Amino acid sequence: MNPHESNIQETATASKKWSSWQENFTLIAIALTLALLIRTFVAEPRLIPSESMYPTLHTGDRLVVEKVSYRLQPPKIGDIVVFQSPPELQRRGYDKNQALIKRVIGRPGEVISVSQGKVYLNGQPLQEDYIAEPPNQPFPAVTVPQDGFFVMGDNRNDSNDSRYWGFLPRKNLIGRATFRFWPLDRIGLI
Repeated sequence: MNPHESNIQETATASKKWSSWQENFTLIAIALTLALLIRTFVAEPRLIPSESMYPTLHTGDRLVVEKVSYRLQPPKIGDIVVFQSPPELQRRGYDKNQALIKRVIGRPGEVISVSQGKVYLNGQPLQEDYIAEPPNQPFPAVTVPQDGFFVMGDNRNDSNDSRYWGFLPRKNLIGRATFRFWPLDRIGLI
């Protein structure tokens, strides 16, 4: 092989390597962009940091939070929602971007109260087979404002929720907890 053919072969090999690197870089960039878009607009993983949703969710559970449905329709009673700290909690030192998780108990225009160990929605007791124990403190009747929700933890007597900091503004909603992927022995829909 003469030197000219050798240079051509080396140039072709280098060109193939560069092309391969460009292709790999492009694939990685596309994958990262898709992951970012999905996490921002569609779904994201979350870790449960406390026992406020016990027995439904335990400390250390890992969930998928779906972000699309609440752009199309409001949360339903019983939905487990993830949200950014509401204004009152921010005034108490919570970070604006700290995510919290609770169950929707009241929607705009509905009346919520707690009496004799029961939560009432529009004067009717809720059937709550998901709570750790009945709430041990009464709460006077309040009407949920048009842009808000009343949320409570399933561990009624160990939950920092709407009874203490007020209504959850709709704009603070991140999404709905839909699927537990960890621990493996409790994997499944929520």
